[in-house]
Amino acid sequence: MSDLIRLTALQMAEKLRSGEITSVQLTQAHLDRIAEVDGVIGDDGAPTGVHAFLHVSADEALATAAEVDAIRAAGGAEAEALHPLAGVPIAVKDNIVTTGQPTTAASKMLEGWMSPYDATVVEKIRAAKLPILGKTNLDEFAMGGSTEYSAYGNTRNPWDPERVPGGSGGGSAAAVSAYMAPLALGSDTGGSIREPGAYTGTVGAKPTYGAVSRYGLIAMASSLDQIGPAARTVADTAALQELIGGHDPKDSTSLPQDLTGLLEAAESRDLTGLRVGVIAELQGEGYQESVQRIFKDNLEILRAAGAEIVEVSCPHFRYALGAYYLIMPSEVSSNLAKFDGVRYGQRVVPEGGGTIEQVMSATRAAGFGDEVKRRIILGTYALSAGYYDAYYGSAQKVRTLVQQDFAAAFEQVDVLVSPASPRLPFRFGEQIDDPVTLYLNDVTTIPANLAGVPGIAVPSGVVDGLPVGVQFMAPATEDARMYRVAGALEALVTDQLGSPIHTQAPEVPAAALTIAGGQH
Repeated sequence: MSDLIRLTALQMAEKLRSGEITSVQLTQAHLDRIAEVDGVIGDDGAPTGVHAFLHVSADEALATAAEVDAIRAAGGAEAEALHPLAGVPIAVKDNIVTTGQPTTAASKMLEGWMSPYDATVVEKIRAAKLPILGKTNLDEFAMGGSTEYSAYGNTRNPWDPERVPGGSGGGSAAAVSAYMAPLALGSDTGGSIREPGAYTGTVGAKPTYGAVSRYGLIAMASSLDQIGPAARTVADTAALQELIGGHDPKDSTSLPQDLTGLLEAAESRDLTGLRVGVIAELQGEGYQESVQRIFKDNLEILRAAGAEIVEVSCPHFRYALGAYYLIMPSEVSSNLAKFDGVRYGQRVVPEGGGTIEQVMSATRAAGFGDEVKRRIILGTYALSAGYYDAYYGSAQKVRTLVQQDFAAAFEQVDVLVSPASPRLPFRFGEQIDDPVTLYLNDVTTIPANLAGVPGIAVPSGVVDGLPVGVQFMAPATEDARMYRVAGALEALVTDQLGSPIHTQAPEVPAAALTIAGGQH
């Protein structure tokens, strides 16, 4: 493996600015890594390798890299004005629209679709001249927690190819974990950036709702969705959020102010006097013993570094999962109604023709996978006449109570902490036929989406060769506070273990990667 791709994104940026390396060299090294371990469609029709990418855009990435190199070589004002991350490659989750590359949301409904416009975050990436390596795999329309619901095959966990990388953004997390990209974009509706981070030994952050524009994100549940960064270190993650964040007039939910100082906070190591709240409802029964053990070790590390550990109660968090799985599918039902074979998406016409209703039915039956259909049906029922108040209306009341729990907790402490996931990454197929059990994996991450507060998953230990993550949450717009404690814990754990957790993943055995997964 090239030494270049093992650098952090900020280290890469420094070497680019100093002229020690070129962006073309750096981008080509990542493209070579993708070719080595990500794989293509095998002889049996199933994807081989990690399968983090659904589309690789080598020509575009190299063209952007060459442009950056030319600007730097010429010097002058244009070179001085380059963004600090210019020339550092990035991957983009395939539910964020991009021109010149397919955007499928990992669904047959959008197979081969080319967007006529860029998402705001993609515009910012292109303006900053980060080469876009390609689009990453996900659960179809971001609905899932394992990336097993992609219409184009599973993504494998680089730590163990027989295990899932989490979801829905398993492709972005696996690409970062396997050194195919130093940076990636994801979307988080109920933990879809943070859970993959925990499962792959990487860092994944969900910014404050509205801190990063959602314009150009294929909507799943609009009041919960949030685009966010993924990387191998907290500082890299903070730097990427600073790049993609900021007010966007094209997004009516966009915050009016920019959240600054994130990278500076991530590089701080001072926890003296910081009050860290341990949520009583997000531990105990249902959490694997090894996950709880690492979590308790993390608390002692924070305490030794000067933080004050306080247990807090958020009594309505126990109802958050149920509320989420009524609010989210209700919004899914509404947002995906446009994919009907008439306005958007593929069109399937029954043999011999048919009415518009029959075309819609045939199109949605063929274009959507089982999990998407399941959530549409649930959401349509929850919104139906006679049930709206009993289900959707009641769930929104619980959402308010969860928000009040957060407000009360943050009067006592500066940040909240919990395991990022109640369990270690599981094997393929273990939960694919039991969606309710799969939903329970989101129990720690969902409250932050219901309340709109920021959350970050940070690698915090290794158990039986698998990574474990811890989650920090902060009050809305206080993302810097979240990055401060996350960066400090990362440094403390690294000191304790002797090396960063992401470097402890086994070398991806390219020849052996075909043993796991498959298509569903």
